[in-house]
Amino acid sequence: MKKIVNNIPGFLLALTIALIATYIESLLPIPIIGASVMAIFIGMILNQLKKTNQLIKTGLVFTSKRILKFSIILLGASLSIGTILNVGKLSLSVMFFTLLTAFGGGYFIGKWLGLDWKLSNMISAGTGICGGSAIAAMAPVIDAKDNDIAYAMSATFIFDVLMIILFPIMGRLMGLSDIAYGLWTGTAVNDTSSVVAAGYAYSEAAGDFATMVKLTRTLSIIPTVLVFSLISARVKAKSAQKIHARQHKIKISSLFPWFILGFVMMAIFNSLGFIPETVSVTIKAISKFLMVTSLAAIGLNTDFREMKKSGINPMIHGFIISALVVIVSLVVQYFMGLL
Repeated sequence: MKKIVNNIPGFLLALTIALIATYIESLLPIPIIGASVMAIFIGMILNQLKKTNQLIKTGLVFTSKRILKFSIILLGASLSIGTILNVGKLSLSVMFFTLLTAFGGGYFIGKWLGLDWKLSNMISAGTGICGGSAIAAMAPVIDAKDNDIAYAMSATFIFDVLMIILFPIMGRLMGLSDIAYGLWTGTAVNDTSSVVAAGYAYSEAAGDFATMVKLTRTLSIIPTVLVFSLISARVKAKSAQKIHARQHKIKISSLFPWFILGFVMMAIFNSLGFIPETVSVTIKAISKFLMVTSLAAIGLNTDFREMKKSGINPMIHGFIISALVVIVSLVVQYFMGLL
């Protein structure tokens, strides 16, 4: 009971920031900046103005770890296997190559820039999958630092803003159809709110298709987290210098994080129709808000000075990967005969 009480002050502080960020987002005419990004920056600014005491920090750690995982579980209720079938092989083919570009290209670019593998791959996940949600899902399984989470969020956010402005302009210059533009936007723009903004700025049909593609793309969180759970386990074993084969054995439970299991179960329940649409919409809203709350806690735990130590290289990484994904999405569509 005492442990729960100790978590309350930090949780309430993060919750307050989440409410403020969500309110500010609601005032914007178009969702250029999502509440999650605003929450993390508000938290970072407050942390610079006044350092949090130990009592507050306890609740912030709880919120940034446990509440974050719970929000990912709830996110599964908004996803459906039916969505994948509706969007079809059309989007899955493009997504395969954009994800290959994000992680394959990201690996070599990260090596070239000398980035820590955790930060590099969180940027790749944010760019290749779904911005903040992918970064949030991946962070716990690789034991990412709050500073790196904040930096990865920042790197993907900057290019999202540019894409919202440039995509409708470029789409019209290239004369893309609603389907081609929606597929391009859904596979190349990072955050869900940014996909919605860029999609509907082109047309309603393009916005609808872009949103469906984006939801399908979100499901790739599952294999991505499992793969990086395995990679993280191997890295830990290597760093601990476990020589004998028997010492390298890894528990299945550690390779399949419990919150991803919950995420999968929620998606299955929704696919089978066990979750009514109205309930699914409500759960998705709760998931989004709890994620914003968790990111506010991460912001409150983040120090600008620590982020500055990473230099500009993470931003360069994000720019190169984003540009490559944008180009690859168009190239694949060209060879598929959609352009």
